[in-house]
Amino acid sequence: MEMDPLFLSRLQFALTSMFHYIYPPLSIGLGLMLVIIEGMYIKTKNPLYQSMAKFWAKVFSLTFALGVATGLVQVFGFGTNWARYSRFVGDVFGSALGAEGVFAFFLESGFLGLMLFGWNRVSAKMHYFSTCMVALGAHFSAIWIIVANSWMQTPVGYKIVGEGANARAIVTQFWQMVFNPSFLDRITHVVLGCWLSGSFLVVSISAYYYLKKRHLTFAKESLRVGIVVSSIVLILQLISAHDTARGVAFHQPSKLAAMEGVYHTKGNAPISLFGWVDTENQTVRGLKIPSLLSLLIYNDASKPVTGLNEIPKDEQPPVQVVYQAYHIMIWMWGFMVLVAAFGLFYWKRKSLIDAKWTLRAMVISVLFPQIANQVGWVTAEVGRQPWVVYKVLRTADAVSKSLVGAEVAWSISMLFLIYMLLLFLFLYLLDRKIKQGPTEKEAAEEVAEVYRKL
Repeated sequence: MEMDPLFLSRLQFALTSMFHYIYPPLSIGLGLMLVIIEGMYIKTKNPLYQSMAKFWAKVFSLTFALGVATGLVQVFGFGTNWARYSRFVGDVFGSALGAEGVFAFFLESGFLGLMLFGWNRVSAKMHYFSTCMVALGAHFSAIWIIVANSWMQTPVGYKIVGEGANARAIVTQFWQMVFNPSFLDRITHVVLGCWLSGSFLVVSISAYYYLKKRHLTFAKESLRVGIVVSSIVLILQLISAHDTARGVAFHQPSKLAAMEGVYHTKGNAPISLFGWVDTENQTVRGLKIPSLLSLLIYNDASKPVTGLNEIPKDEQPPVQVVYQAYHIMIWMWGFMVLVAAFGLFYWKRKSLIDAKWTLRAMVISVLFPQIANQVGWVTAEVGRQPWVVYKVLRTADAVSKSLVGAEVAWSISMLFLIYMLLLFLFLYLLDRKIKQGPTEKEAAEEVAEVYRKL
């Protein structure tokens, strides 16, 4: 059986992108947490906050290293698997990704060494400045990547020169390209998702220490900061999600129709809490809230939502995949809200250490924002199909014409093996850092205590 190089190239890019995207959200989110925690140290001079900042900086460095290593593979993938696409968008992506290198990567990596090793070499304020620059660099990286991806969703500020295989998109208005119609909504949504990844990692590790009754002073304060930040960001993410969905409804109606399984244009369109898309009968079987979709999108329950019946068949995205990914993202947000709510409840009662099930939920809650981020990107990217640049360049026309399916399948197998080894290495090193604890001194004292008991 002949293997389809287009399908395999899409599968390979999904593999490399999704694995890479485990790490940048953690770096961006931990960057925010470091700015907050070290800021508390600068203000209070409490050595506990310094110990917290040092520990979370070590975890940050691990996520940063894996993010850089896995991100390079995507760049090579553009040239090997997506030559037509690279030629078409080279002028647009060259400016955006070049800006990422100058304003993001160099800024972040330039101050990283000072943040990690400069505690006793520079003043406290200078060290805090380096931490802020590292965090800012991580956020800049997200900004320029989202600029490029948002342009693919809502392309403006360009013109096409050449014809056929030689056609290219040329930037005519740089700032119009940067602030394309979907950029502000999407960068807000993505950065908030990254903040949730970082804050729930702090919550998870701190809850683990609580359960093990280790480093309790450190865990108590880290957990407090993590829960408070998570709670605030979850509220902001709800507002952002509403604005982003409204933007999708206006600019990409086919994607919104797939997200909620709207096959026929109608007013009083419902929102599904969960369900299964019956593609044969063009309906969704599940639990729905009547009229809520029309109300949220247009502030008018009677206003019709565009259905897939108005989209040409060859321009419709895979409805089942988009629908399920979108609703999994919503459910993950709900699980995070429950964890944060129970955490605040027990924290207020000062009985969190006895709330074993809540602490166990906090430990596994690190997975919720990761899953939400992954399926969120599935919703965005699969929902744009069959276009790689919306309404401009089809995915089928973007793939390298010289590709052989067997070669792509072989590269997928090798990448999968390498990525599993990298994931094992990441988890192993993270586990070592967690078991070591916030400071070497505390770890040594605890080991001595164990030996005394023996």
